[in-house]
Amino acid sequence: MTRIKAKTVDEYIAAAPQQAHQRLLELRAILKEVAPDATEAVKWGSPVFLSKRILFAYSAFKSHLNFMPTRSTLDEFRAELANYSTGKDTIQFPYDKALPEELIRKIAAHRVKDVLENNALWMHGS
Repeated sequence: MTRIKAKTVDEYIAAAPQQAHQRLLELRAILKEVAPDATEAVKWGSPVFLSKRILFAYSAFKSHLNFMPTRSTLDEFRAELANYSTGKDTIQFPYDKALPEELIRKIAAHRVKDVLENNALWMHGS
């Protein structure tokens, strides 16, 4: 999918593939719940949540969402992510399956705590 050229998260969601809209809204709501004081922005073409630094990002593709909470965060949940496609810093959630809301909450909460308590950096196990 071509990068969405959006200036706001709302613009990003509106320009995403139709099959992504509901999942994007669901993921955004979960992340807002976990990090209610974080600021939303679009960085590098993807929606992000910021609090001191980037907490997590997400993006829409033709058949799945990518959730990017950083490699160091994902490493803590590798066993629970065994049934999902993952990359170094990402998890893929296909549109034809419900989002694993509790798992997303746990992962996001871990990332928020890591940033607030340990000043964890963004990406690559930092």
